[in-house]
Amino acid sequence: MIDKKLQKRLREWLESPSDSRNIEEGATILLKINRNVLMYRNAVRFPHKYASHVEYQLKKYYNKNVQEITHEQVEEMARKVDRIESAHLALQEDNPASEFVAGKRADHDTLPLEIQSLYVENKTLVQRMREVHVRLRILTNQPGICPDSDRYPFLKELIELDKQLHENWARYDAYDTNKAEDEQEESILDAREAAKRAMGFINLNKKRYRENPTPELKAKLSEAYAKVINPKEKMTAELKELGIIENDNYESKTE
Repeated sequence: MIDKKLQKRLREWLESPSDSRNIEEGATILLKINRNVLMYRNAVRFPHKYASHVEYQLKKYYNKNVQEITHEQVEEMARKVDRIESAHLALQEDNPASEFVAGKRADHDTLPLEIQSLYVENKTLVQRMREVHVRLRILTNQPGICPDSDRYPFLKELIELDKQLHENWARYDAYDTNKAEDEQEESILDAREAAKRAMGFINLNKKRYRENPTPELKAKLSEAYAKVINPKEKMTAELKELGIIENDNYESKTE
């Protein structure tokens, strides 16, 4: 049995368009499987002649060995989906939104829009999960054999939707309004402190710039001015005179 890394190479090679396949790559994979050095050398030397043989041997090995592992993986995914169904999809058909009513925060309408949208999105996610699950159930219950390749995309989508559902609920439930307000207040205080430092820098360096107007100092003064909250007209006029502010549309911070 080959390792998973080589399985991945084999699967990718077989899934690639036949007219653009690297026959030497396919022959190398086959060599690692059957250790047939002579066949490998012939395939590398005459790739067009041996292309179909390499493909045949790799498909034969893949169908016999690798697909067994894929089947095990699909079965494990099916077990995950069964757990997902029990948790999210087995609600009363006459009340499909019951879990959302129960999960809605009392302060929902006061939350930021991006947090509120997580709640709305989850309702859509569960609806989509139900639709996919119904299609999977119909497919599985059809007479005859249901190949793993048919089940796989539905199982994969259900697992991914469930993952997104949990991530959204975690963000929605964990959002701390008080903490957000504290962070906003802290941000305002930080901005005010930065504005004070910027004003101090301007007052200390505007004379220096007048005496030695270097591009580097001009850039620093311009950057500092942008941090000043509601700058006084006198400061603005001085910096315009020095050429630090080059037009009347120059933006500075306001509160």
